[in-house]
Amino acid sequence: MAIRSRPKKGACVVALVLFLASPVSAQLGNQLSSYTGRNASGYLEPLVDAFGADLYAGLYHTARIPERGFHVSLGITFMSARFSEADRTFTAVTENGFQPEQSAEAPTVVGPREAVYVDGESGTQFAFPGGFDLASFDFGVPQLRLSSFYGTEALIRLGLFYPGEADLGDINLYGVGIRHSVSQYINDFPIDVAVGAFWQRFSLGDNERGGDLVSAEAWSVGFQTSKRFSWLEPYAGLAYDDFGLELSYEGDTPEDRIEMSLESEDHFHMTVGLSVKLWFAAVNGEYNIGGQNAFALGMAVGYPSFSTGE
Repeated sequence: MAIRSRPKKGACVVALVLFLASPVSAQLGNQLSSYTGRNASGYLEPLVDAFGADLYAGLYHTARIPERGFHVSLGITFMSARFSEADRTFTAVTENGFQPEQSAEAPTVVGPREAVYVDGESGTQFAFPGGFDLASFDFGVPQLRLSSFYGTEALIRLGLFYPGEADLGDINLYGVGIRHSVSQYINDFPIDVAVGAFWQRFSLGDNERGGDLVSAEAWSVGFQTSKRFSWLEPYAGLAYDDFGLELSYEGDTPEDRIEMSLESEDHFHMTVGLSVKLWFAAVNGEYNIGGQNAFALGMAVGYPSFSTGE
């Protein structure tokens, strides 16, 4: 992950953590006051990558797209990105003129809650703040699918279910995607193949200038394959992704203006999954393999029935 920042205070990371961490305590500002942009990248990297991985999960459960006719399904997909032991710490460096400059294995935002201290000159100490001891990052997204126009399907994502206990303010997530059947052009092709592109945007709260406190955009383009066996349908896909997140925050004075840009460096992910389709209902589970791995579980109802439609 690359980071470009123009921070004025250690509070620059507060906005992101308010969205992502669960639960968030009242002393968060004090906990992070020793960090500026120098350590922000390493501290936030596991959670930024997990959020991006979750957004790319659950975008499809089949490569079968009808050539014609009206088809609609409404469902919800739950995503989960789990953190490894390596995600819990990073190499941080003392800041704000602390002498002598030192490095330490400090907690990331998903790491242990205990702060790490190093001793400096004249009895001073520098505190690397603790994390929130998160095992995974999870949320759910409702989805609407519409088809078919010459083998083309549209996907709409509206809203987000976040299980955190913090009062996060206004949360908005919306996205659109389009897929097109490739296998329809090949007679008697043994598997279904489709290509697709997806775009999503997330925003949280309002800053003092009327803009979004946190905003993120995610793009993904790739192809999918599947094979129907009665009511079972294994599927797989490969995609190229692009994820970026912006923070815009203003403190007590104009000099406290904070703007940060974080981008994931992991651009490819592979999906393997299995869909079970019975009458009007479908359930699917999948595993997404990339820089950050993620699970997804989806449920949907559709018309015409899944057993005769998709």
